[in-house]
Order: sequence, then structure tokens, then C-alpha cells
Amino acid sequence: MAMSDVAIPQGRFFSFSLAPTVKAFVGLSFRSMDLSLEPAMHDSVTIANRFLELAEPEKNALTPMQLLKLVYIAHGWMLGLYGRPLIRDEVQAWQYGPVIPVLYNSTRRYKSQPVVGPLPVTNNDKPLDPQEDSTILQVYEIYGRMTGPALSRITHKPGSPWAETYAPGKFGVVISNDIIEDYYSRLAAVSQ
Repeated sequence: MAMSDVAIPQGRFFSFSLAPTVKAFVGLSFRSMDLSLEPAMHDSVTIANRFLELAEPEKNALTPMQLLKLVYIAHGWMLGLYGRPLIRDEVQAWQYGPVIPVLYNSTRRYKSQPVVGPLPVTNNDKPLDPQEDSTILQVYEIYGRMTGPALSRITHKPGSPWAETYAPGKFGVVISNDIIEDYYSRLAAVSQ
């Protein structure tokens, strides 16, 4: 395995094509990279719409559960690899896993049926930068064809941010970005 690969579940790997990313991964701190532009966090619905765009040419219908988990996983890898959040919306530890309430409310009318997009976005988000788009694309390539329950098993593993945060009977407990970042940073470090 090359130093520019990050191990992820099921024996697949993140590979990075952007030269600054590879350079950062093999020895420089992500936080020491020159990110002179203030990184923009995005509405979770914007990220969900990007996943819907990626799925459309393949006729890969994504359910609300799949979208919630894909956006959460992309947010986790963005935090773990680059030390910056992908979404501005909070993630909460609900009984059945990590949930982004803003995205949940935007997709719940679909129940378990495929989401027909694009979903309406309330904020006028900036375009995705190359790191963000690359992360989303790689998350889609690796996880995008997994079922909702399979994605749920990944996000519910012992030691996961959800498992560390969820408290039975408590609703709306926020999973901090620090916990998510720490978890995904450890996943990345294990694969080096």
C-alpha cells in the first residue's frame, strides 16, 4: 500500500490525486498546508445534492438513509484528513445512528424510497473546493453502492463517534466535530 492511501472499511482505500494532498499525507501536517482562503463549510443538503449528481448517471437511487450516512462519512473523512469540517450543520447521536437533522428534515418525506433531487437548498453555498469535491467523489466511489443498513453498520461500530456519544433515552445529543475528527484521523493513521 502506498503512503498516499488511507485504509477504510472492507479493504478499500482512499487514494488522493491532488499533489498537495499526497505531499501533506506523506509527511506534512494537514493544518500546516497553506489554505489562504477561508475554508467554506457547506449546508448538508448541498453535499447530499452532490451525491445525488454522482449517482444519477449510474441510475443509482439513493434513499434518505444512504444520503445521511454518505454525507456524514464524507464529513468525517474531511475532518480526519484535512482538519476542517465539510458541513456546517450539526450531527446528532440518535437511537439509530448519527443523524444530520437539517438533512433528515429535507429527505424524510421520501421515507425508504429513493430521493429525487436536487433537494432545495436554503443557503447560497460557495462551490466545493477541489479537496471537498475529491473527498465526496471518493466517498461515493467506495461507499455509494452500499445499502443504508450496511452504511449504518459502519457508522455504529464500537468506538465510533456515535457509539462514544449516544446515550439511550436522550435525544438531540450533538456529536462534536472533535470526536468525529479524532476517529477519522485514527482510521487514516492506521493505514499509513
